[in-house]
Amino acid sequence: MLAPQPTAPKRRYRSRRTKIIATLGPATESEATLEALIRAGTDVIRLNMAHANHEWTRSILRRIRAISARVGRDIATLMDIKGPEIRTGDLDTPLELKVGEIFDFTVKPGSDRLDAEEVRSVDVNYRDLVNDIRIGDTVLVDNGLITLEVLEKHDAHIRCRVLVPGELKSRRHINLPGVTVNLPSLTDKDRADATVGIEEGIDFIALSFVRSAADIALLRDFLAAKKSKARIVAKVEDQSGITNLDEIVLAADALMIARGDLGIECPLEELPIIQRRAVRACLSHARPVIVATHMLESMITQPIPTRAEITDVSNAVYELADCVMLSGETTIGRYPLESVQTLDKIARRIEHETEGLPESIPPFNGERMKVLHSAVVLANQLPDSKILTFTRHGFMAHGLAALRPAKAPILTFTPHEQLFRQLRLLRAVEPYLMPFAGEPDITIENAIAVLKKTGRVTAGDKLVVATDILSHDRLIDSVQLRTVFD
Repeated sequence: MLAPQPTAPKRRYRSRRTKIIATLGPATESEATLEALIRAGTDVIRLNMAHANHEWTRSILRRIRAISARVGRDIATLMDIKGPEIRTGDLDTPLELKVGEIFDFTVKPGSDRLDAEEVRSVDVNYRDLVNDIRIGDTVLVDNGLITLEVLEKHDAHIRCRVLVPGELKSRRHINLPGVTVNLPSLTDKDRADATVGIEEGIDFIALSFVRSAADIALLRDFLAAKKSKARIVAKVEDQSGITNLDEIVLAADALMIARGDLGIECPLEELPIIQRRAVRACLSHARPVIVATHMLESMITQPIPTRAEITDVSNAVYELADCVMLSGETTIGRYPLESVQTLDKIARRIEHETEGLPESIPPFNGERMKVLHSAVVLANQLPDSKILTFTRHGFMAHGLAALRPAKAPILTFTPHEQLFRQLRLLRAVEPYLMPFAGEPDITIENAIAVLKKTGRVTAGDKLVVATDILSHDRLIDSVQLRTVFD
């Protein structure tokens, strides 16, 4: 008889600091599965508008709100609008492209082409392709599975040579690495989709293929015209976005490192460097950052991730990203709940390993950020302390989260319901909804009472309070150290 095998001791970790975004789809849209995802710790639900119609969007947003209310955990919602894209047209049957084959992309369907009877072709939905592309450029089709080189440009088509073969099906996505395309950043479809989200109280809108701060300004003007307080997540997906990274981070409310298209548009070996650079840029500008795509891709079909995927998620946590995001794993995957639980376990373990080791955070300008920095320094020096703060617009919470306290959670109170949900995107922030009193000190006492009632703090706990106080009839920023009493 075999002797019983020793088991690893159970570890007790603090509340998870890294947030989890799960994309909703056929595998997770039911009430039961959606409730399970929320109970498992999902912080933000993403809707991918590339695969959603308006009726489904309205229905699912209302379902999320209803389930959140029933569970007692109000989570945030993120609408990912499709943005500009270049795709091939429809084909009667798939085409098997061979190495060395000459192949045409046609921008004017039905037009005459040289040697048309000898050269196969497919239509493309982008008429300016001929103007934007150069001879010698690379055309990537179907997420880079097929590679072609541009040989010639004509009025109605471009002629290419197949470098990497594959089967070409209808409506495949085209990437043009290094090519600046003349496509609008906000399409008519995006405006229509965003309008539905705004009407249903969406918390975040993610803008695809952001190339400059001007793209963000266009969406921000649209939201302002609709009187929406939804916040903008800029998706960096191509070389233009990387080139203009700092201006994009400053213009947006958050950044998503969308590694799917980014890994196609940029050399693969550059992707980890781009990710690290983007995370640091967000930290230095006090913006939340999301690491997305292929985090647990194998769990679409398998119950456990690969060792490489575990390390990839761990690296995002080590880099101090605010969020990690699931896409196919929770839209069409067989194991959506297990995927969320896996992210949760990895994040908690890595955070426990690094707890108490504050990172070197870039310096900030501004008096208020210096005050917040002093609060974080004090919290880092006090074992088991917690940071308590209050915000009407989100600045205090964003600033404290960007400073990445080594171990103290950031207990954040706000009187605004939508901001309460939006705070779920921020690393280490635990949001609470509560009306503020006329005097700051009464608001602090009321917040402590809420924390005691919910069991989040107990007698003897140390609270580093970052807030404003009334002094000589004006409000000033302050840092206080308070002990919780019975």
